[in-house]
Amino acid sequence: MEFLTDDELAAYGRYAGAPSQADLDRVFFLDDADRVLVDRRRGTHMRVGFALQLVTVRWLGTFLEEPLDVPGAVLDFVAGQLEVADPSQVKRYTEGRRPGSITSGRSGGSSTCRWPGFSSGPAGVAGVGSGAVA
Repeated sequence: MEFLTDDELAAYGRYAGAPSQADLDRVFFLDDADRVLVDRRRGTHMRVGFALQLVTVRWLGTFLEEPLDVPGAVLDFVAGQLEVADPSQVKRYTEGRRPGSITSGRSGGSSTCRWPGFSSGPAGVAGVGSGAVA
């Protein structure tokens, strides 16, 4: 990512502190469609963990290597919307995952989270969605 400064590169894909209350209300709000996706998960820890990944990718544009590495304000805001009294239950979300892997909570990605996949590029553009490297 040559277009980023060293500081931007160091901050990419990470929370740079807690979002403001206005940002929490605007970006981290779980609407009805989000709730349908979240509610498909079994167990409180899975619902909170999935919701954290959903709002994180919306905010940062990427998933965190460690899905629970979010500011406390984000965890509390998401847990509050899900009516979870003890947000610390989310610690179980990453149990059993392979070291160095992103959790399986990402499944359902672009097709259910309303962002386009890489294969949805314009037809006829070399390399877009074809696996070709320009």
